[in-house]
Amino acid sequence: MKKRELGNSGLEVSAIGLGCMGLSFGYGPATDKQQAINLIRTAFEAGVDFFDSAEAYGPFLNEELLGEAVAPFRDEVVLATKFGFEGGVTSKGLNSKPENIRAVVEAALTRLKTDRIDLLYQHRVDPNVPIEDVAGTVKELIAQGKVKHFGLSEAGADTIRRAHAVQRVTALQSEYSLWWREPEQKTFTTLEELGIGFVPFSPLGKGFLTGAINENTKFDKTDFRNTVPRFDEENRKANQAVVAKIAEFAERKGATSAQMALAWVLAQKPWIVPIPGTKKIHRLQENIKAEQITLTPEDLKDIEIMFSDIQVQGARYPEHLQAAVGR
Repeated sequence: MKKRELGNSGLEVSAIGLGCMGLSFGYGPATDKQQAINLIRTAFEAGVDFFDSAEAYGPFLNEELLGEAVAPFRDEVVLATKFGFEGGVTSKGLNSKPENIRAVVEAALTRLKTDRIDLLYQHRVDPNVPIEDVAGTVKELIAQGKVKHFGLSEAGADTIRRAHAVQRVTALQSEYSLWWREPEQKTFTTLEELGIGFVPFSPLGKGFLTGAINENTKFDKTDFRNTVPRFDEENRKANQAVVAKIAEFAERKGATSAQMALAWVLAQKPWIVPIPGTKKIHRLQENIKAEQITLTPEDLKDIEIMFSDIQVQGARYPEHLQAAVGR
């Protein structure tokens, strides 16, 4: 697989990474441990060397899983994880106090079975802790060799600039796909100016853009999509227009809908590295092949025209979580 540099940070990773969250958290019951380890190792064998986790995924289970899975080839991969929630539990609120950041890093190093975290993100911006204090704490951890690169997740342009002034920000992680394009207006200019990479999560719209979900789909009771307005039954029905357009263009290119959605993300900027997640090896293999698809300027123009009259229905987060986005 081709490599991409995250901005001008010097950190090179596979053009497509693997978001590991769903193996332990968010999308129904956790995947069987051995099956999950096998999937991560299969990804590595296929050329993926960029793996994304967080203390909040489980909590803690995902980091432990990832650490065990990559142990045989730890020095050949880039591991990303995140801090920022009280006790690693999202429902307990935010905590980016310096002492918590340091404690989370020590615990994450143990869980990941490593001596350094390649990319450490603040999971959500904490309004109670100045971003300069957060960046300064991570700068100290970088000086100590415990962290290599600093990242932010779902941060706004002003926060990115303030953090970057204290400690270089290597990457911003936010949602981005054919049905959520807000980063183009809100942060892309800032990222390009400062030489910061972009790591889109949910590049397949939490599975919706693959075409495998419709208004009749029943999610497991523990699946967080049950709480997302965009995934209520009426909005799923209305948003089938998005899926239909993607499928139409994918057929023209001899690709699947998932591959087309990922190829579109990859085509937007050379410093974008999407991290689709999956629990299934055949989906993993399908996603990885998206890197081989080339979309011409004419293709991209056609896609813009196809989507120009589509209005996606439903918010991407429930109201109580929306407040923590884009600060």
